[in-house]
Amino acid sequence: MRSLLSCFSVFLLALNLQGQAPKFSNEFLSIGIGAQAMGRSNSVVATANDLTASYWNPSGLVHVKDKEIGAMHAEYFAGIAKFDYLGGALRIDSSSALGLSMIRFGIDDIPNTIELIEPDGSINYDNVTSFSAVDYAFIISYARKNLFAQGLNIGASAKIVHRTVGDFANAWGFGIDLGAQYSINKWRFGVLARDITTTVNAWSYDLNDRTQEVFAITGNEIPTASTEITLPRIILAVGRDFKLNEKLNLLTEINIDLTTDGKRNVLIQGDPVSVDPHFGFELGYKDLVFLRGGLGNLQRELNDLGSREFMTVQPNLGIGVKIQKVMIDYALTDIGDASAGLYSHVFSLKLMINK
Repeated sequence: MRSLLSCFSVFLLALNLQGQAPKFSNEFLSIGIGAQAMGRSNSVVATANDLTASYWNPSGLVHVKDKEIGAMHAEYFAGIAKFDYLGGALRIDSSSALGLSMIRFGIDDIPNTIELIEPDGSINYDNVTSFSAVDYAFIISYARKNLFAQGLNIGASAKIVHRTVGDFANAWGFGIDLGAQYSINKWRFGVLARDITTTVNAWSYDLNDRTQEVFAITGNEIPTASTEITLPRIILAVGRDFKLNEKLNLLTEINIDLTTDGKRNVLIQGDPVSVDPHFGFELGYKDLVFLRGGLGNLQRELNDLGSREFMTVQPNLGIGVKIQKVMIDYALTDIGDASAGLYSHVFSLKLMINK
């Protein structure tokens, strides 16, 4: 009960900080990992049961049988941005498990034209260099089985965030996620408190004299050391298994995201709390082939005349194949009509190493 009250107090503190925090801070950590989850519109908090649970809900790591390693690659905006994941998980004993994850989201080969124009006003293309804008996250997770009650699993993740923009700027941040799963009969319940302690990124800048001069001439503000706050997000989830016959099994789940950073363009818009539901399913054949689908990213939009509001939804599809101890997953996702290339292809690979 004290733990629940402490979490609630942190949640209230987040509401008070809402006016001070920028929206979408560390948003690369909201994309999700694993083609299995993305094919289900990221609706996996209640049923995550492999190494990716380190990200989705650390309590789900207790379902790892022995050891698992996995990787994922995805590209967004016609290949301009690349998203990669590498992780592993292992059972410590019959009641606990450990998980490690590394996430990289980056845009490489960005032209740096600061030195394009020489002091005499001439243009020298040889002075054009390139840099990368990259976000990293390193996550370590621990989970324990049947803690406090039979069927109740508890987990926690500590994450270090490192963001860089060439040699000009970098930031370090630290945050904690708490998760729980509870199973009764064929029902699965889950809750994830992401950034429950409020994640703070501390930015520092290293601009040479020439860069500062160009910024001043072009009317750009010269950045100074600052902090960026990521407020807590609570995800509630419920799922259920349906045994259709001896060969077919259907797993369904709905997640409800509660964000605390102010009014968002989601199904239920509120200030400071907004509600964003998403749904996913997985149809499995003999635990060998899996067909997945999901609906999420519900947003309100105006028509071309700006006179009538309508609702849009993001459909996701996926498929998975299990070959002995190897799991190959693919997902076709819509990134919210945010670019000319609407759909992104996501591939992930998992290797199960059992005794």
